[in-house]
Amino acid sequence: MRIGLIADTHMPGSIRELWPQVYTAFEDVDVILHAGDLHTLRLVDELQTIAPVYVARGNGDRGLDDERLQDTWHLTFEGVSVCMVHAFPRPGRRTDDDVRRQITRHFGKTSPDVIVYGHTHRESIDMMDDTLCINPGSPTLPRNMSTRLGTIGFLNIDGDNQDRRIDARIYQITDEGIVEAPPVSTGDPVA
Repeated sequence: MRIGLIADTHMPGSIRELWPQVYTAFEDVDVILHAGDLHTLRLVDELQTIAPVYVARGNGDRGLDDERLQDTWHLTFEGVSVCMVHAFPRPGRRTDDDVRRQITRHFGKTSPDVIVYGHTHRESIDMMDDTLCINPGSPTLPRNMSTRLGTIGFLNIDGDNQDRRIDARIYQITDEGIVEAPPVSTGDPVA
């Protein structure tokens, strides 16, 4: 299973139309998870033509009323527990106990295999205990800078219950398409 990950599109404030490279990159995904701050339901409708879309309501999405938007999601794909929320502390930038408290605050007693989040516009992939935490960054306002080509992500789930592999990757959008971005370490300084 291949899941497209996107967050912080901020449309139409950042750009009027999402980069066409994103639609091309998501052509073969089974599901799209948007980790919030989309600002318009039109984008959800457009992405829905590719695959089912789930959106974690961001601070910029208040007032948007649609069943595809929820404050938090707890989904299961191929036996993998995937939770999504807009604002979440990045492991390694906060104490493990703080991250665990946020997991409990947002998802209750759930012990997710994967957490997808946004808000910071900073792409990252981190492990916290047995949980893979992914922020795909922003395709339109990367690192909260000016409008430019940013990042998206993919979550791949392969294998069966006894030999399950979960793999997450971040991709930089380019003029020609997308290229895999170098890994982002937990120790990256905040600019």
